[in-house]
Amino acid sequence: MRSELFGTLPDGSPVHRWTLERAGVRVRVLAYGGIVQSVEVPDRSGRVAPVALGFEGLDGYLGHPGPYFGALVGRYANRIAGASFVLDGHTYSLARNNGPNALHGGGRGFDKQVWDAEAVGEYGVRLSRVSPDGEEGYPGRLAVSATYTLDGSGALRIAYEATTDAPTVVNLTNHTYWNLAGAGAGSALGHRVRIDASRLTPVDGGGIPTGEYEDVAGTRFDFRETRGAGPGYDHNYVLDKGVTAGPVEVAALSDPGSGRVLTVSTTEPGLQLYTADHFAPDLPFAPGGGIALETQHFPDSPNRPRFPSTVLRPDGVYRSETVYGFSW
Repeated sequence: MRSELFGTLPDGSPVHRWTLERAGVRVRVLAYGGIVQSVEVPDRSGRVAPVALGFEGLDGYLGHPGPYFGALVGRYANRIAGASFVLDGHTYSLARNNGPNALHGGGRGFDKQVWDAEAVGEYGVRLSRVSPDGEEGYPGRLAVSATYTLDGSGALRIAYEATTDAPTVVNLTNHTYWNLAGAGAGSALGHRVRIDASRLTPVDGGGIPTGEYEDVAGTRFDFRETRGAGPGYDHNYVLDKGVTAGPVEVAALSDPGSGRVLTVSTTEPGLQLYTADHFAPDLPFAPGGGIALETQHFPDSPNRPRFPSTVLRPDGVYRSETVYGFSW
């Protein structure tokens, strides 16, 4: 494992990159935004290629923040309706950065912060920071960490932990886009997908859940049996396993051409399937060039009492873990 200077922010802050290598897998993580900059794995013939969409330099991330390439997303992943919620009788107004709504933590969420970084053993790096009370409108001083580790099989484990000094809401995820044929190799929509979910949370035209659950049986949203991805997905799946103490495998993505397979295991109750249909023309990746599988609690949970709670209180600890496994 090694670290190196990756670039410098306009305010002069240095950004370091950490490289983890084990069992044929190489992962590079930035202290800026907790970004998974690259993941390199072999194909069935032993040819190594990057399979996570990212930029070669820091300017790419600064110039294209909207797609959240590889980012650690928080304080609240996905959308909160009307950029507000009520907690213990208090209404909190959040930064609006998605029309009238809050998305992925606001205009300067966790993906745009420089994190403190330290090595964890030979194959891991822990990123940590304190999100001050009121950051992007969220209450409570939140001490948060994300530990990226390669295990003996070459799987990437991301373990999140957070504590607060006042009641708040927390929902963290990683926003890597995967193209198992190789980053920049064209469309990933020919990949095959499996998601262990019998239901999803339907949304309105603004991507806000209606508060209901909808069966996927007999619809284009049913990925319980592996099949091709196709365009037009930006939906939260209600995982059949629910919330679990340890990671449980819930999804798989595969590329028949290269033989590469990605499995996703998580403690979270939901998974957002996003086929990246809206990449801007100035990006080096075409629409559909990567598929995101974002493990999470559900969008707008602070305003939806039927959904699993995302409330964190001072006497509790937020813990979440997701594992990305690779085979070829």
